[in-house]
Amino acid sequence: MQSRYLMLVAGAVVALPLFAAPALAADSGGSTPPTCKAGMVYNKKTQKCEPAKAGMIDDDSIYETGRALAMNGKYDEAIKVLTLAADKTDPRILNYLGYSHRKAGRVLVGLGYYQEALRNNPDYALVREYMGEAHLMLGDVAAARVQLSEIEKRCGKGCREYGMLEENIEAYLRG
Repeated sequence: MQSRYLMLVAGAVVALPLFAAPALAADSGGSTPPTCKAGMVYNKKTQKCEPAKAGMIDDDSIYETGRALAMNGKYDEAIKVLTLAADKTDPRILNYLGYSHRKAGRVLVGLGYYQEALRNNPDYALVREYMGEAHLMLGDVAAARVQLSEIEKRCGKGCREYGMLEENIEAYLRG
């Protein structure tokens, strides 16, 4: 039920079709809330479709929906959803705002979000991996290697984020 609710939130908030976030469709349990028209979001508390506004939807749902949209290449839609979060300091939210801006071509804006996320959680390895990718997009291999070193300090060479960034650096250097 949670997953289907998230799909509805994503679709209503950004006027996407119901199944715009297929990554969320894997879990199909419980009943599905009604579909709301564009710009409206189903509020579980009032059991009505209401205008989308910040604070109306819990931040975990916003994060999950925004992340799914970002991972599906819907970067501007992800940004619209993620900016509805009540906690503007949540490193998960900041990370995917950074990711979405970076992937949409706004690399410097993305870096700003990554830096803010790291101020709130310096051990967040995924932010460091994405930040390293952003530095590579700007041609700054040394800065990407700094993030690789920081990831190694926090979770070692065996962690997923280390391997991903190491591969990206190697691919960049190969051209």
